[in-house]
Amino acid sequence: MALKIKWSPRAVSNLEEICSYIAKDSEYYAILFAKKVIKIVKAIPQFPKSGRIVPEYGYENIREKIYGNYRIIYRLKDELIEIVAISHGAKPLNSIK
Repeated sequence: MALKIKWSPRAVSNLEEICSYIAKDSEYYAILFAKKVIKIVKAIPQFPKSGRIVPEYGYENIREKIYGNYRIIYRLKDELIEIVAISHGAKPLNSIK
């Protein structure tokens, strides 16, 4: 059975904020960034455990993919992959439990 992807409201907001920030300098690169993040997210169900375990938490079900300076944090739940947050690597993670 294929795993479904669900975006949390926080992850959607994170992506929108990051793209808005990038768009201040280049709308083209903001769109490119969004497309690449979405492509990475869509590929997660093929190998859901390919992302590394988030070191701050150490839980098997909370993982991340890295894109440039950004971390795409996701949680594995039964038949669901929840995109929890997208964060700049230099920023500390807020609680995602």
